[in-house]
Amino acid sequence: MLEFLDIADLMRSGRAPGYPIALRGRNSVGFSTFEQDVAAWQRAFIAQPGSNFALFFQDTYDFAAALLGAWHAGKTVFLPADVLPATLERLQSKAMIDGFAGDIPGVSSIEPVADGVAPFWQTLDRLSPALVVYTSGSSGPPVAIRKRLSQLFEEVAGLSQCFGDRLDGASICATVSHQHIYGLLFAVLLPLSAGCVFSARRLLFAEDIAAELADGVYHVLVASPAHLKRLPDELPWTGAREHLRAVFSSGGPLPEAALPTCLRLLGQTPVEVYGSSETGGVAWRQRQPGGSLVWQTLPGVAIRVVDEVLQVRSAHTDSDGWQSTPDRVRFVGDGFELLGRSDRIVKVEEKRVSLNAVEQALIRTGLVVDARVLVQVGQRTQLIVVGVPSSEGWVLFESGGKPVLNARLRGALERVVEPSVLPRRWRYVSELPVNAQNKTTEVALIALFGSKRPHARLLTRSVDTVLLKVEIAADSPYFYGHFTDAPILPGVAQLDWVVLFGREFFSLPPRFLRMEAVKFQQVIRPCMQIELKLQFEAARGRLSFTLSSVAGPHASGRIIFGAAE
Repeated sequence: MLEFLDIADLMRSGRAPGYPIALRGRNSVGFSTFEQDVAAWQRAFIAQPGSNFALFFQDTYDFAAALLGAWHAGKTVFLPADVLPATLERLQSKAMIDGFAGDIPGVSSIEPVADGVAPFWQTLDRLSPALVVYTSGSSGPPVAIRKRLSQLFEEVAGLSQCFGDRLDGASICATVSHQHIYGLLFAVLLPLSAGCVFSARRLLFAEDIAAELADGVYHVLVASPAHLKRLPDELPWTGAREHLRAVFSSGGPLPEAALPTCLRLLGQTPVEVYGSSETGGVAWRQRQPGGSLVWQTLPGVAIRVVDEVLQVRSAHTDSDGWQSTPDRVRFVGDGFELLGRSDRIVKVEEKRVSLNAVEQALIRTGLVVDARVLVQVGQRTQLIVVGVPSSEGWVLFESGGKPVLNARLRGALERVVEPSVLPRRWRYVSELPVNAQNKTTEVALIALFGSKRPHARLLTRSVDTVLLKVEIAADSPYFYGHFTDAPILPGVAQLDWVVLFGREFFSLPPRFLRMEAVKFQQVIRPCMQIELKLQFEAARGRLSFTLSSVAGPHASGRIIFGAAE
């Protein structure tokens, strides 16, 4: 039977010394060890001047210990979604951060201080503004969201009330990062409060999920649509069907097409959780294939609809009053259905345009199954489109080329927007790019329009292999000066594309180590069509590649990646 504790009093109240907190492989970490680790981090943070500290850890247990240590030292914790140079520069340039802790390359990081002194714990101040999380960047630059401890702890209490019976006797494992509010709540704070053991290791690949769920222990899987919609049939899922207590999904919409696969391989459909960084969790549902789309509110959450827009009030929102969301809804019985976002009205050429309406019109053609419309500001403001063609769309693309598909889609939009604001630039991809939080960000979409990026179509994909058809455009900037009379694609460009697409399709480790057995057999000329085959061995950090065409092999080799220093 689960014993729920308020996290504000978790360290003061304590649990039995051997009570399991986390799993590292098959080894359990008990509460007494956890208490020592939290105390070591508390001492480290108390010794640091300043109030604001950024945490980024790969290991969930290390993160949990550092997080509670910082809170018990009275510090405010910032949770960046990544440690890319631009992210760290933004944190440092605005003088928001007094220090860093965790797996953060290139900066001086705080280390825990173990002195053997028995800690003295007090109840955490629930009104403390102790956390800053960031929006995903799916509709603009990431925005900092400040949260009081009370907001987090009240939300954990609501999740416990709603889902506690599914957690009893289960180990929590996650594909999602604890650096995001969803992963923080479900993979760290909820198990700490409920007394569930959680896995210290994040499950990055489908093979990891299948292996974790096959170990004979009852599990709860905290996942994202990015993983759940790509579960491969060839992996052994018997353990999942026998030992999985629940599956949670959040961070983005779960496609209807993923439900039968989840039901077949995992033995159940996911519990979907709807919310945002700003509002926290709002509602949940557990659909069956072809079933109801209605969401039910979480405990303690009140909702209302004003001009079709959802407004939320709860103890874990940022306001004592009603907080508006960007989503349009309609009430259905005692729940509601989502109708799309309401905040995507823009002005182009002095004309108001609904980006939602443009995307929906594109999808209604049947030529694309998904689309994102963005506003690009330059010498002139214009709409640009990233589309995922349907089978019919790809046939049209292959037979008539990109201009023909562009023309068909532009024609369909003439009844939606005026000719002067029709999209000017188009990119077609097999899948929209997503980050670790399963969000398709504006930055990632804009990057698809880079002049050095080739157009590529996904031909086949498995767990560890992808095959792409790459079109070598005659106007690629890589041909400039290489060479004027007989242009050929430089080898460095080929390697750049290997890494670019490798990072899109696989979770490559962050650090380049070396190249092995790289060969360039034939030159690649403008207007050729090349097949790029990538194979990734996750255990060895090895990305193998071959480039070939009807003329034969062009290049091959291996690139080895490792963890951050």
